[in-house]
Amino acid sequence: MAGAYALPVENHSLPRTAAFFDLDKTVIAKSSTLTFSKSFYQGGLISRRAALRTAYTQFVFLAGGADHDQMERMREYLSALCKGWNVQQVREIVAETLHDLIDPIIYDEAASLIEEHHTAGRDVVIVSTSGAEVVEPIGEMLGADRVVATRMVVGDDGCYTGEIAYYAYGPTKAEAVRELAASEGYDLSRCYAYSDSATDVPMLSSVGHPHAVNPDRALRREAVQRGWPVLVFNRPVRLKQRLPALSMPTRPALVAAAVGAAAATAGLVWYASRRRGAARAATL
Repeated sequence: MAGAYALPVENHSLPRTAAFFDLDKTVIAKSSTLTFSKSFYQGGLISRRAALRTAYTQFVFLAGGADHDQMERMREYLSALCKGWNVQQVREIVAETLHDLIDPIIYDEAASLIEEHHTAGRDVVIVSTSGAEVVEPIGEMLGADRVVATRMVVGDDGCYTGEIAYYAYGPTKAEAVRELAASEGYDLSRCYAYSDSATDVPMLSSVGHPHAVNPDRALRREAVQRGWPVLVFNRPVRLKQRLPALSMPTRPALVAAAVGAAAATAGLVWYASRRRGAARAATL
């Protein structure tokens, strides 16, 4: 029998899981990149005419979504528009205006889902076609664990060349999800994904729990045919106004708090047992 206890114990822990979120019109109510157009104009990066054009593009995007051809035209336009922009200036403008512009347009329903997935032990990954300089600060504000976003080529002068180094769009998003699953050990059959656009069908199809959020017509048809849940998010709210997220700590902080609470409880039990022992000794 002694030898039986020397046998190695198998690790039956479940594989890691994640929830993948598109950003624009899924987590926030507008296009993240186009939302900053006024700030870029005020910072001298774009002209008044360009600011008006991006405002119109935002309107079209909100009114009917964007199909593949529209997204391609938007990509070409934004790539040409940002050519010559100083990357550090872009980051500073985004940092200065992030909470004023993005905080009010975060869907309450999406923020709640992010919290629920974190509570369930899943990583939260933002997968967006918008640029990394915009998406990464938004992901940090939302408490995302990772961000996949479009990256522009930066020249030796610290400015955008107008070329794209990595385009997080369509099938590329699905590839990124699979690569993350391989590197992080995610079991995709137990993972979740959320998007509003039919262009993200490859990403949605790569997980076991896909969800269409405020879907465009093409994605709605696809979701109905495949039996995917369709969610409606329509309550943009500032994060500070959400009671559950008002002082929501990160998962490491939650673990530390749980360990601290357990230690405090153990201390109280030990102290109480000592008091009872001392009381019994005094009566003998």
